[in-house]
Amino acid sequence: MKRTGRTERTERRKIVFLLHNAYAIGGTVRTTLNLAAALADHHDVEIVSMRRHRDEPRFTIDPRITVVPLVDERDGSADPADPEYALAATDFPATDKRYEQYTRLTDRRAAAYLAGCDADVIVGTRPGINVYVSLFAPRRALRIAQEHLRHDSHSKRLRGVLARHYRRLDAVVTTTEADAEVYRQRMTLPGVRIAAVPNIVPAPEGITRDRTTKVVAAAGRLVAGKRFDLLIEAFSAVASKEPDWRLRIYGGGAQRDHLQDLVDGLGLSGHVRLMGPRTPIEAEFAKAAMVVSASDAESFGMTLVEAMRCGVPVISTDCPLGPAEIITEGVDGRLVPVGDSRALAEAMLDLITDEPLRAAMGEAALAGSHRYDAEPIVARYEDLFTELTSTRRRRAWARSRARAAAWTRRQTRKLRPTPHPKPGPAPTP
Repeated sequence: MKRTGRTERTERRKIVFLLHNAYAIGGTVRTTLNLAAALADHHDVEIVSMRRHRDEPRFTIDPRITVVPLVDERDGSADPADPEYALAATDFPATDKRYEQYTRLTDRRAAAYLAGCDADVIVGTRPGINVYVSLFAPRRALRIAQEHLRHDSHSKRLRGVLARHYRRLDAVVTTTEADAEVYRQRMTLPGVRIAAVPNIVPAPEGITRDRTTKVVAAAGRLVAGKRFDLLIEAFSAVASKEPDWRLRIYGGGAQRDHLQDLVDGLGLSGHVRLMGPRTPIEAEFAKAAMVVSASDAESFGMTLVEAMRCGVPVISTDCPLGPAEIITEGVDGRLVPVGDSRALAEAMLDLITDEPLRAAMGEAALAGSHRYDAEPIVARYEDLFTELTSTRRRRAWARSRARAAAWTRRQTRKLRPTPHPKPGPAPTP
């Protein structure tokens, strides 16, 4: 990948990413690997996997990247026999949804790795791992928490834990500006830079766009929040007016049987198919006339960008937080109200019945998708690293002043006289 003169002069750094499981499939794994590979053009990059459950990673990892597993859970490994493997974690927060997969052995291995880490930049990629970075990463390194989920998707108890630990970090990075603003408003983090940097979404290779297709596609985990039930209901209205069109839903999850029952109950078995998971998904999106998301909430909206990368227009609910930052309404796609199946159906029918509009939106989607090329995203991270390095003293002073102010407030409250209760009325003789 060719880089501009500005980035050619960027200081070379050692950058470490901490992942829950680099050997698994997941959006955070994929986006982290994309960013790590792009940074490896000019930096030394290492990925630390808290867990390892198989011999080879599910995704291809750039050979320039070093992968360090901390706890080996494969059959025949000695780690599951370690006494600490049977003990619950105490450093990893119990309020993180992955807590049951962490042990005292994970705590100890993470602490030991970070204590001896010689990285210039250490990046955590989920809340509990960010707590590890806060507790154990050396202060000479830039310590960054990536948030791949929305602030509001965390429980109140977890947000309280994170507020205490994130104060020790240098930056919190979200995938959308809307979520960054939520963190700025609701989590007081003096001296911590809160920034938004979207995910890298590489351009697909070797795909052929089908411009005659009559397929609407959707993809994601088959869970309640993705609202595939709403999409299926909306498509029933589409199928009644455009019977030649089909809906294909890609993904697996707990709601598969429920969704299949809904398809059968609405008499859509000839129009809607649950296709199961596909990786990579772009080859399937290239066979679609449009890609639709009906989610109640999205931390980013990866499938929307993947579709745009294929030159496919997109329709999405205008849910918090990502879609409105990805889609330009009426230009490269459509935004409709959350939970409104009628509006969703009308948006699909508008694109189905207006082929020139569909083609124009597809071209605009492809052009707009270059915002998610590796080069501009890497440049934003490198600028962030430079800024964090140059502002260390100023941010440390801001933290010290905030701690002093908090101490003063506590002492003032302690010195306030306890109010005495007012005497009641004299008893009546």
